[in-house]
Amino acid sequence: MKAVRFHEYGDPDVLRYEDVEQPLPGAGEVRIRVAATSFNPVDGNIRAGFMRGPIPVHLPHTPGIDVSGTVDALGEGVNGVAIGDDVVGFLPMDGTGAAAQYVLAPAQALPPAPKDVPLPDAAALPLVALTAYQALFDHGKLTAAQRVLINGAGGAVGGYAVQLAKNAGAHVIATAGPRSSQTVSSAGADQVIDHTTTRVTAAVTEPVDIVLNLAPVDPAELAALVTLVRPGGVLVNTTVWMPAPSDQQRGVRGIDLFVRSDTDQLAKLVASIDRGELRVDVAERIPLAELPALHTRAAQGTVHGKVIVVPPAA
Repeated sequence: MKAVRFHEYGDPDVLRYEDVEQPLPGAGEVRIRVAATSFNPVDGNIRAGFMRGPIPVHLPHTPGIDVSGTVDALGEGVNGVAIGDDVVGFLPMDGTGAAAQYVLAPAQALPPAPKDVPLPDAAALPLVALTAYQALFDHGKLTAAQRVLINGAGGAVGGYAVQLAKNAGAHVIATAGPRSSQTVSSAGADQVIDHTTTRVTAAVTEPVDIVLNLAPVDPAELAALVTLVRPGGVLVNTTVWMPAPSDQQRGVRGIDLFVRSDTDQLAKLVASIDRGELRVDVAERIPLAELPALHTRAAQGTVHGKVIVVPPAA
């Protein structure tokens, strides 16, 4: 089968499009005929070797944490999943990824794919939507009528965060640049701040209950966001290389989020899509052979929105 792998850490040119042996599922695993995977910034960090401590991968390594596809083989002891099922999943970050025609996955980590979204597009969902969900509900404890500031809402996580917060009954303030402001507004934001022309601290005139920071801002800018949070509120930060600030005197907590796989939460997100409550946005669809070039573009800062990666028909 075809796959993209890297045999050593380094720049995007270490990625190779090559033939590898088709895997066989072990106990508790299924094999998926991959419809698509997606690109996430963490893929580039793993490839470059920046994540060797928290995510120790075995070389050669196939990237691709998100997967959508069709189950085509079952390992011993698998129940609840059948050959022919269309599924979606968040693969173990330190395991073999889905940038290939086939991939193995733990059977219990695979809810059914959304019914009303093309199967390849469902690969745009798992990591980014789970990040948004866990930030807002696991850590932010979001409830109806609260005020939420989503800083950096123009990216893939931000799009889901705006929708989820609005669906929960929150008042949503979002920052975005001119390129993504209309998309953020259509996702349900009540107020969109153009961060390229306006200071966020000046534009937010009433305290918020939750700040969700998705942007790689300067530490001083991140610290300034704490001043916008009401006493007892929370700032949740996804840029984990820059610790979340807090304000102990006012009881404002700072939480660093590192997303985790959660099958039940992913199934809830799929159900929201099937009910028409959650929109899946895909900016680009590229063939698997172009994944190395995509990593190069991402390193240059020219990838905008969610990109799915489609292998050749198996």
